[in-house]
Amino acid sequence: MDTIDKTNVTIEVTINAPVEKVWNYWTAPEHITQWNGASPDWHTTRAENYLRVGGKFSSRMEAKDGTMDFDFWGIYDEVKPNERIAYTMGDGRKATIVFAAEESSTKVIETFETENQNPVELQRGGWQAILDSFKKHTEEN
Repeated sequence: MDTIDKTNVTIEVTINAPVEKVWNYWTAPEHITQWNGASPDWHTTRAENYLRVGGKFSSRMEAKDGTMDFDFWGIYDEVKPNERIAYTMGDGRKATIVFAAEESSTKVIETFETENQNPVELQRGGWQAILDSFKKHTEEN
């Protein structure tokens, strides 16, 4: 991947749930397949997660009409339970997720390096939509 002109984007959401629940729903494959989609016409058909430094995660994302699909994967660089995850995506980009416990809620702050094929705002919107889907799934279950 071309490493020139990388942009870091930060998105966030506050979830009305304790950090332990938020962490579990973020990292457990049975939950990942329920929330990991940017729109109702996409879904995640499988997820694997080996949550440790050097461990790999992967998920298969597919359009429900069968027209598009891709694998999203990476390797963990840092894992601090209920606090922070850092990873390197399969294409070499970096991302971090901070889980900030508040009184009765948890703020999730995600920062990622953009890729060069799609506009930054499109990427921001897609990642935010997935994060919003995560919030909805976590609060409703």
